[in-house]
Amino acid sequence: MLDRERILAKLDELDGYLGELRQVVPESYGRYMESVEKRRARERLLQISIECVMDMCALFVSGLRLGLPAEEDDLIEKLEQAGLLSLEMGKTLRTMKGVRNILVHEYGRIDNAIVFGMATRRLQDFDALKAEMLKALHKHAS
Repeated sequence: MLDRERILAKLDELDGYLGELRQVVPESYGRYMESVEKRRARERLLQISIECVMDMCALFVSGLRLGLPAEEDDLIEKLEQAGLLSLEMGKTLRTMKGVRNILVHEYGRIDNAIVFGMATRRLQDFDALKAEMLKALHKHAS
């Protein structure tokens, strides 16, 4: 059974992170690069936003008993197979996860232009993902 309250709490948490990120991301790449401290804060907000999304995916997979995922890509695949996540959104989520992995595991290789682009032009992907998650939650409400 889906843990509706935990999923809704994660959606609320995600809204908070995205709201903060929207407030601190400047409109120009030059301004983005001005402060290392602010840049790291933006990277962290992006990272925890993506982690929040992956947590929601895990809650859906476990709650609907879609199987035991071996890794995060399995979560995405299981949600796609169950029709809870579109193939397009699955691809977007894999890209997000890749950015998160670079932010977490390969800190010296961060491409600031990619992070800036994601924070300025790709936040609507999070909104689209939230919509799919809410639709899935509604579909499986008990």
